[in-house]
Amino acid sequence: MDAKVVNASIAYVEALKRSMDDGGTAPQQGTDAGSGFADILRDTISGTTAAVKGAETVSIQAAAQQANITDVVTAVSNAEMALESVVAVRDRVVQAYQDILRMPI
Repeated sequence: MDAKVVNASIAYVEALKRSMDDGGTAPQQGTDAGSGFADILRDTISGTTAAVKGAETVSIQAAAQQANITDVVTAVSNAEMALESVVAVRDRVVQAYQDILRMPI
């Protein structure tokens, strides 16, 4: 479980760096921080989807004997790690939401 949290944290930091490299700025306190997080989350999910599609494409090429098995294993491993990172972030968000719901008013 701890490795998934670390992977999710790394994915979050990399997505934040990508958004900063694209000319974006980090959300300042008191600004609309939700849209910044939403953009990062959307980019991360898009990247994960692209990794899964890429792994599927390489797998199909391998079935047609057009790709090396090493390429297939690498693509599938990358897609699996990206998906595990997204799932770890989702689990943490759900846990935080449940913690908020349990707070006394």
